[in-house]
Amino acid sequence: MQEAFPHSVRRSWQPTISVVVPAYNEASALDLFHGRLLHALAGLESWEVVYVNDGSTDGTLSAMEALHRTDNRVALVSLSRNFGKEIALTAGLDHAAGDAVVVIDADLQDPPELIPELVAEWRAGFDMVYAKRRSRAGESWLKRGTAVVFYRLMQRMGDLKLPENTGDFRLMSRRVVDAVRQLREQHRFMKGLFAWVGYPTTFVLYDREPRCSGVTKWSYWKLWNLALEGITSFTVMPLKFATYVGLVVALLSGIYAAEVMVKTLIIGNPVAGYPSLMTVVLFLGGMQLMFLGVIGEYLGRVFNETKQRPLYLVERYVPSAVKVSV
Repeated sequence: MQEAFPHSVRRSWQPTISVVVPAYNEASALDLFHGRLLHALAGLESWEVVYVNDGSTDGTLSAMEALHRTDNRVALVSLSRNFGKEIALTAGLDHAAGDAVVVIDADLQDPPELIPELVAEWRAGFDMVYAKRRSRAGESWLKRGTAVVFYRLMQRMGDLKLPENTGDFRLMSRRVVDAVRQLREQHRFMKGLFAWVGYPTTFVLYDREPRCSGVTKWSYWKLWNLALEGITSFTVMPLKFATYVGLVVALLSGIYAAEVMVKTLIIGNPVAGYPSLMTVVLFLGGMQLMFLGVIGEYLGRVFNETKQRPLYLVERYVPSAVKVSV
């Protein structure tokens, strides 16, 4: 059985840079991605790339195995099923051995050619170097607009300062990686966890490119659920908001009740209209159900945490360079 908190693989051959690449159904992009990655890292000393197969249903695993056979700097982590990108990214960090770890997607929207700039900032003394998007080619105005709203909402709802226009593409020093690996909650919003640990941070600007092949795995429904993960993982503001709205509604109800009593004493008790009564009942019922849903979101996360299941299960692990046991 896999331990809940596996140690990083520390071997006699110690890479300076580990590149973690989570992938789900990216078989058509892996060869092109790996070629560009080799070119980008050509000027660096020892490095490895950790490909994480997140339960892909196409030829992604076979493509990763082929890359490992031709390049001994390739490590392969194949999960037992699809656990989602946040968990796959965690698995990659758990198996990365480098003194610094770069996280990047395989779809080439984030250019591997930027990695030397990230490394240069790390050598200048920064523990976290994230890639900040200057432009976002290939994305609709709706996706760009909702992303702006989400980042600003996160910054205003809690103490966490989430950098705008940033994704998972970044470099982290070993002490940042070890700090992130101590955070083992089931509901994971990795961009929030990266920001939460702190440490000296800087950024590098870049222009995001369209996907090189395939289609995005992030539907608007999945993005909405990811936004919920981010909000409920790092702030209780929705619960406070529910309390404030309840107080306001109670105050308005008290004022309305006083008005009804005064009118009854002065001009009698006219028959109340059915439409207005139903409007009030449906409004209050809807508000109650909505806030019960907010409470349920938090309660469900508490329930999942109490089960203490491992974050993922590894079906196969093939290390880079030298075969070692985890």
